[in-house]
Amino acid sequence: MSKGKEIIQQPVIELVTELGAGDMEDLCDATDKAILDGNGFGWLKPPARPKQQAFWKGVMTMPVRELYCARLDGSIVGTGQLVKPFANNEASGHIAQISTFFIAPYARGHGLAIGLLAVIEQSARKQGFKSLEVDVRETQKAAISLIENSDFSRWAVKEKYAFDGERYVRGFYYVKDLEVAEDQ
Repeated sequence: MSKGKEIIQQPVIELVTELGAGDMEDLCDATDKAILDGNGFGWLKPPARPKQQAFWKGVMTMPVRELYCARLDGSIVGTGQLVKPFANNEASGHIAQISTFFIAPYARGHGLAIGLLAVIEQSARKQGFKSLEVDVRETQKAAISLIENSDFSRWAVKEKYAFDGERYVRGFYYVKDLEVAEDQ
């Protein structure tokens, strides 16, 4: 690199189909930070690394899950999964869900969350899903704002959605109709 020149990498959102050792380490580090920040998709404290690695390896083996990763400066800093219904679920086969959606606190402010949500929604549309659902703890204010500003509608509130170790936390359930014309 020439003196005085700096290479700036752009944020990237990508579908990940395999995780090498470096990506797994980045993913687990980002997950740890998100859990400590209150965005642990079920975990209250970071699990032991082997348990977390087993979780992500399990995600990679599930044919009904697509793992999208957000990268900043080449490192994975967040994820979102598009969860598709199993083949035997004909009655609800038109509904896809978003899961494990987070951006590590140190990587926020680069547009990664909105980009990640848009890519997942685009994938759901291309695959013919009619609805996209997501649920979130009431304490996740930034996620709620993003979801509501992305035209998702809150359709339910679950009073005892999660227990944070001290109290129950409500959960908000959202849906987006993917059949609505995109230009509306």
